[in-house]
Amino acid sequence: MIVDRYISLEILRPFVSGLGLLILVFIGYSASVQLGLAAQGKLDMLTAFKLVGLNTLVTLEVLLPSAFFFSVLAAIGRMYRDAEMNALYAAGLSRTRILEAVFKLAVVVAIVTGVVSMLGRPWAYRESYRLEAEAAAQFDLKKMSAGEFVNMEGSDYTFIAQGLDLDRGLHKGIFMQKHYPGKGREEIIIAESAALPTLNPGQALTAEFHNGYNYLLDKRERQDITLQFKRMEVHLANEEAREQYRRKAETTLTLSRSAEPKDIAEYQWRITTPIATLLLALVAVPLGRTAPRESRLRSFFVALGIYIGLLSLTAVMRTGIEQGTVPRFPGLWAAHAVVLVILVLLVNPPRWRRRQKQAAAT
Repeated sequence: MIVDRYISLEILRPFVSGLGLLILVFIGYSASVQLGLAAQGKLDMLTAFKLVGLNTLVTLEVLLPSAFFFSVLAAIGRMYRDAEMNALYAAGLSRTRILEAVFKLAVVVAIVTGVVSMLGRPWAYRESYRLEAEAAAQFDLKKMSAGEFVNMEGSDYTFIAQGLDLDRGLHKGIFMQKHYPGKGREEIIIAESAALPTLNPGQALTAEFHNGYNYLLDKRERQDITLQFKRMEVHLANEEAREQYRRKAETTLTLSRSAEPKDIAEYQWRITTPIATLLLALVAVPLGRTAPRESRLRSFFVALGIYIGLLSLTAVMRTGIEQGTVPRFPGLWAAHAVVLVILVLLVNPPRWRRRQKQAAAT
């Protein structure tokens, strides 16, 4: 337990500081983007800060394993350089025991990463999409307040309002027109006020009119229809709104039941993220092994190469699954199997490498 606590503390010190620094850098970048949108009037300040927080939660899926990997590498490398590892070996501890101590801490970090990946990240995306939709609705509301004719995005309606009540989200003095070329008809809506539009992710645009008339004019001079209403709801066609199935915001359980290649890729990405966290941490232990006077750059660049290689291989395999060129199994598991093989080779090097080391030592 003493060894476990000591090694864990040595790893946690750079991990906490490194992760905190990465989060601050990302918050600074994200804040500059969101506050720029707020300055343009597309977002209010509260929504901008909420989006910064949600985007930061999303990036933790990548920041946690990355920061932990380099923290293990730095901590183990320092212990070797300061001859602390030699003291532990002299006290009877084996390299397997050191690996076990790192493994225990890595399991905790992997669990946290898994919770973020499978639960936190989808929730953050859902909230981000909701806030962005509400902000877009408010921005469109302001755009349509100039008393000019506006073609409503995603529909065939032309709209004009004489006034606007931003507090209640209502337009005043409404005139809206739509042509039906194939049917030889034209629709006109005149209303005292309207709540328009209400944007809901996954749903069509909805407009609600109050105290007015709905005219259906037949250009073929057959029959015109006039309807007086106190309240009328109109669903506006919106192809973009119907295309709101966003995989990143879907629950992990829903994705696990899907047979769509893109859903499979997203699902495997989520469930393999904690596995990648664990494997990278364990790989960092033998990679951090250095002699007292040996340069740290060699092991660092090797570790960096393995880290970049895993990310690149995972990205390629994920794209292949989405395009159907990589089978569902082994899928992303193949990329992590490669890291597992590297770990085994680093912990138990082949006999010819051991002989070379023994010859060099003599």
